[in-house]
Amino acid sequence: MSIELDHSIVSARHRDESARQLARLLGVPSGPAAGGPFYAVYVNGGLTLDFIETDEDFPVQHFCFRVGEAEFDQILARLQASGIDYRSSVRGPVDRQINTDYGGRMVYWNVPEGHQWEMLTVSYARPPRL
Repeated sequence: MSIELDHSIVSARHRDESARQLARLLGVPSGPAAGGPFYAVYVNGGLTLDFIETDEDFPVQHFCFRVGEAEFDQILARLQASGIDYRSSVRGPVDRQINTDYGGRMVYWNVPEGHQWEMLTVSYARPPRL
């Protein structure tokens, strides 16, 4: 069996609102998880992001989604329609530009919770699949 990430817990000050916003942007379903104190974002058939509400300090996390060209356009349109600022570099200023340095397209955005989200069409983290 191959190794796959099944789920991850995402800390949030406003669990439901944060999860629903991400689900709307990605165009995927969300709802109360079947078990535990989570609000789930069902990213695909194998990955769930389980949002949990906390008042404690938590580290800012970075999540990157590899998407197809059509999905990139759809998600970018939702970001723009929602008025969410995005940028072309991981630590750069908000420039509302698309990074094309790695043979694909990518953008980054942050949410009020502090977490950083990224979407890209070509992974720069590993060699392409053969």
